[in-house]
Amino acid sequence: MNDIHIDTSKKRIIPDKLGTPFKRVMASWEVLLFGVAVVIFIANSLASPYFLDAWNLSDATFNFTEKAMIAFAMALLVIAGEIDLSVAAIIALASTAMGAAAQMGVGTPGLVAIGIGTGLACGTFNGLLVAGLKLPSIVVTIGTMSLFRGISYIVLGDKAFGKYPADFAFFGQGYVYWVFSFEFLLFLVAAVLFGVLLHATNFGRQVYVIGNNPLAARFSGIPVERVKFVLFLLTGLMSGIAAVCLTSRLGSTRPSIAQGWELEVVTMVVLGGVSILGGSGTILGVVIAAFVMGLVTFGLGLLNVPGIVMSIFIGLLLIITIALPIVARRLRHMGQN
Repeated sequence: MNDIHIDTSKKRIIPDKLGTPFKRVMASWEVLLFGVAVVIFIANSLASPYFLDAWNLSDATFNFTEKAMIAFAMALLVIAGEIDLSVAAIIALASTAMGAAAQMGVGTPGLVAIGIGTGLACGTFNGLLVAGLKLPSIVVTIGTMSLFRGISYIVLGDKAFGKYPADFAFFGQGYVYWVFSFEFLLFLVAAVLFGVLLHATNFGRQVYVIGNNPLAARFSGIPVERVKFVLFLLTGLMSGIAAVCLTSRLGSTRPSIAQGWELEVVTMVVLGGVSILGGSGTILGVVIAAFVMGLVTFGLGLLNVPGIVMSIFIGLLLIITIALPIVARRLRHMGQN
């Protein structure tokens, strides 16, 4: 019987597509986004002599901290394959509830409880409709967006609520140390908490599984509806907290408060690398995206760029960040064929 000789000198070597861990990190969306943030920071510092002032940089954080706190909860919701377009309207309703209570003499602790409680109630309502009745979240939250803000317009009309207690201003205007505001500290704490929740807990793993394949998640024993309900609760909670901070910072309540914020929050989430189709994304990416959007809007503000131009920029940014991964995937598929 002849021995079979195998020539291993010409064996095919399949390269590691992912490369080394260092290459994977350097090719990540978060690193690319951080590079963009650095470029924008340098451009702003060259464009305006006032940009590098410590207090001006502190003011720049107010452009994104409230929206980013909502974006952390929204990121989990989008990763799970859902969305909440009523977040800005929740802020309006929560602010209206706080304003009405302030006119009746309710103190600061009561106002904070009312603001957060209203956010939770709205989140519960959305969660029951989506997770309980299994209605499409985009349809439900478009409806509740009109409902919540409509209630604010009915209560306020063309009026505004003011006369908030003096100590209520701390949440939106107070500073913890030097140029570091209470809002910025709250933003950092929320980033850490949501980062741990998404990336270091079983609940976070369930969110990813649901976003990738809800049917498989259900067969795996994951309580899909319960997880989605909790996510809507979190979104309502963070909207309520944002309402407290924003109302405190402005010192008044109007029915148009936070108008258009839902677009900016979704843009922040998608820009942070969260797939609009669900199943992938990180809190770190959302944090960096928050800084990018904050730096851009603050820089444009220092250059006296009109607000409508900023709105156009936000809209284009949302379209580009959604389209880029899809176009790249199609080009890659064409290249393989």
